[in-house]
Amino acid sequence: MARVVVIGAGISGHTAAINLKHKLKKSNEVIVISPNSLYQWIPSNIWVGTGHMTAEQVIFPLSIPYKKLKIDFRHAYARSIHPDGDSKSDKGFVRIEYVDSGKFEDLQYDYLINSTGPKLNFDATEGLGPNKSGTLSICTYEHATQAWGELQKIIDKMKKGQKQKIVIGLGNGGATCQGAAVEYVLNVANLIKSKGLENMADINYITNEFMVGDLGMGGAYVRNNGYVAHTKNIIESLFTEFGIKWHTKNSVYKVEPGKIFYEHIDGEEKVLEYDFSMLIPPFSGVGLKGIDKQGNEITDGSLFKPNGLMTVDADYSSASKPYHEWSGEDWPSRLQNPTWKNIFATGIAFAPPHSISKPRTTPSGRPLTPAPPRTGMPSAVMGNAVATNVADLINNNKPLDGKLKINASMARFASICVVSMGYGFRGIAGTMSVYPTIPDFKKYPDFGRDIEYTMGEPGIAGHWFKWVMHYVFMYKAKANPGWYLIPD
Repeated sequence: MARVVVIGAGISGHTAAINLKHKLKKSNEVIVISPNSLYQWIPSNIWVGTGHMTAEQVIFPLSIPYKKLKIDFRHAYARSIHPDGDSKSDKGFVRIEYVDSGKFEDLQYDYLINSTGPKLNFDATEGLGPNKSGTLSICTYEHATQAWGELQKIIDKMKKGQKQKIVIGLGNGGATCQGAAVEYVLNVANLIKSKGLENMADINYITNEFMVGDLGMGGAYVRNNGYVAHTKNIIESLFTEFGIKWHTKNSVYKVEPGKIFYEHIDGEEKVLEYDFSMLIPPFSGVGLKGIDKQGNEITDGSLFKPNGLMTVDADYSSASKPYHEWSGEDWPSRLQNPTWKNIFATGIAFAPPHSISKPRTTPSGRPLTPAPPRTGMPSAVMGNAVATNVADLINNNKPLDGKLKINASMARFASICVVSMGYGFRGIAGTMSVYPTIPDFKKYPDFGRDIEYTMGEPGIAGHWFKWVMHYVFMYKAKANPGWYLIPD
């Protein structure tokens, strides 16, 4: 019997856990560690932040699917990984701290999957976050609920004839999730327009992207109706339609109540005032430590990089190459730690070799490099791929350094992004499929991606797809009958 421990129960970790249990022989054990006893479908936080959904509609107790599948759930924090064990045993273990009791326990594992997701690193920008300057977030259902509460106050003021300034975007030059920020600003603008208040709102989008439509992945050329267009043109046209002003090439470095301080790529430092602001923070590792057999912290980068993200089989030396020499081959195909090969990492938890967008800085040295997006669909695909590989290793007693069943590289699979405006049967969306997720100009010299499979289209069908997708993926996450037939 083998024991697989999964750290984290977000989209990637939960996907890995339920697929492991489905694919492993019954004699094997799956344990999930998470400090949150609730699962949340994060893509729908957009609608929570505009009042179209409540938090209760995007969450459910993890006990629902885990009882069905007989997954052992530990409501606890993972504090440290001990890959070589300790003085008592050579077997690797995770030290956990239970949320309710504060007691510690050491959980041994045969295989470990790190899917912790990110720490919301508000501290990276002075004053950023709901507990400091009053800038908001939609990264959790609690944050999205708070954002909707504040947005209602702004709407009430507009109804009374008070013009309001709204700023939505990225709260740091190294932040990611541009797609979520774009979708939220469009939904806020659409909501305000539906109430006939567009003349009372000054709506702004501030970003670290070199151009609107970069989306942290270098932008994309997409095929539509026989033509090829760039995501820059598509999103700029949507912003123009909804009266949204965009401010690109900016590194936000400080926030005060009502004021956002940022440096432009040309070195000019500016201030953008606001009445309502939602700024997505940068991400970092959650603070997991690696501990060696003697009890000392592992600090040589063999387990975690300095940013707290896990080392995997990426070509980290490629980051020193010129941007035009980067390729899909730089990215990990196994998501496996090269030193301790029974440890894997998925989603935000793994350390990427470099950004996808071209790295830049301001004249003062502040970052202007969006981090690679690895949430949503990519997280689920990676979670499933690693689960499939680990199950295959166990079921067939394969060596850890042998060929894996599935190539888990983001340079080998597609990503679908739906930027929806509105809710229910009323709305429109920009739908985009890119293949591969990581551009590779060596393989696809014209557009960096396979233009036959990289498509984009605005319209109502994409909006309906996103709306239905919420209910389909919530159904799947609950491990309801036939869940495994639904793709990631």
